[in-house]
Amino acid sequence: MINQEMQTSCSCFWSYIMVSRKISLLLCLLSCASSLGARYSPDWASLDARPLPEWYDEVKFGIFVHWGVFSVPAFGSEWFWWYWKGAQIPDYVQFMIKNYPPGFSYTDFAPDFHAQFFDPDEWADIFEASGAKYVVLTSKHHEGFTNWGSPYSWNWNSVDNGPHRDLVGDLGNAIRKRSLHYGLYNSLYEWFNPIYLSDKKAGFKTQDYVAKKAMPELINLVKRYKPDLIWSDGDWEAPDTYWNSTEFLAWLYNDSPVKDVVVTNDRWGNGCYCKHGGYYNCADKFTPGQLPNHKWEKCQSVDTLSWGYRRNIKLSELMDLPTIIRDLVYTVSLGGNYLLNVGPTADGVIVPVFEERLRGIGAWLKINGEAIYATKPWRVQVENATVIVWYTSKNTSTVYAILIGNPMEVAFQLSMPETSSNTVVTLLGNPEPLKWAPLKPTGLVVLLPDLPPSPAQAWTLKLDGVA
Repeated sequence: MINQEMQTSCSCFWSYIMVSRKISLLLCLLSCASSLGARYSPDWASLDARPLPEWYDEVKFGIFVHWGVFSVPAFGSEWFWWYWKGAQIPDYVQFMIKNYPPGFSYTDFAPDFHAQFFDPDEWADIFEASGAKYVVLTSKHHEGFTNWGSPYSWNWNSVDNGPHRDLVGDLGNAIRKRSLHYGLYNSLYEWFNPIYLSDKKAGFKTQDYVAKKAMPELINLVKRYKPDLIWSDGDWEAPDTYWNSTEFLAWLYNDSPVKDVVVTNDRWGNGCYCKHGGYYNCADKFTPGQLPNHKWEKCQSVDTLSWGYRRNIKLSELMDLPTIIRDLVYTVSLGGNYLLNVGPTADGVIVPVFEERLRGIGAWLKINGEAIYATKPWRVQVENATVIVWYTSKNTSTVYAILIGNPMEVAFQLSMPETSSNTVVTLLGNPEPLKWAPLKPTGLVVLLPDLPPSPAQAWTLKLDGVA
């Protein structure tokens, strides 16, 4: 049967048959075909066939921001509430006993989520300076507190409580003024939501939480803020059929205000990881050993022990700039996007050590970004030369060889590229062509200049006219 939308979409078809206007009939047929072809049904076979919007593969590098009530205790990790009251981990229990009065509840932290120093334009300036092309903010973590005035989260949101402002909207406006893409993280489940716990107790045979909270709230988020990306999480305790994930995604791709541009990940129910959705996260800090056959993203945190801010963080627990750049280059060479996380304070500050890392990435990308943005994996992803070399490519004959470390030699050999008489080799940041000679059967020797200082300890050779 033809549904009502198909009837409306194609009504002009029958009208023009009656009046025999051939040109209009042709246009109408094309319109019908376009309309019908753009529809996705609520099943994985159809949804997984949707092409990934091109912008996502081109941008390569984004910033993740974990911010919420967990930023107030700022101890352990963003899972503070669960580790304290759910798993009852001794360190968390003792932290509360030593520092807070008896009867203090997690919700008592919310009024101290002041965000009084939160300047969205300042954040956006830092993110832009990092070279990131998209930003993903936690709109709601597993604690259930929403960083906007959700009508489905009364008094447990940033407008009614804590900052008393729309954090999602304020940051989104600043991000988009700088032509960056704006994405939103959303946790499907909430640790201690009584409606969710009731469904869980029923073996997820009831869907009261999904019908009354999870899906209406997510739809409200999409309609209000029109995110370019939805980073779903908190799905793993129940199957996608409980979450009504395919129904939501069909609406998102067919009828939502972002249907043509929105990108989604793969966290839509137990068993969906690395299998269903837009691009694949697979697991936190996912690190494949070889080139995946599907677009993927690595989410990583500057703080190696937490996604949220920790007051007791140590410098040794942070990724340094060379490590971050190696991770970024590795990820892009294997066809992935790199989403790097920072956790702001409850006051709304991106602490200087995080800002320093982000600006360091931006300084490196200002010179070497050509080898990152809008590139594709090459036929060979990595080579063990004097130093590790990761490859990316652009067009059909431009290859970038990213040196992870200074080889400390003048004559540097690459064995994988196939050269020709038209091959030109340059060092990004230096316009002068470098001298080189071919190797047999493939490869070349490049005469390197003195490599300029690089806090990231990585340099890029651009090879034009190679195969």
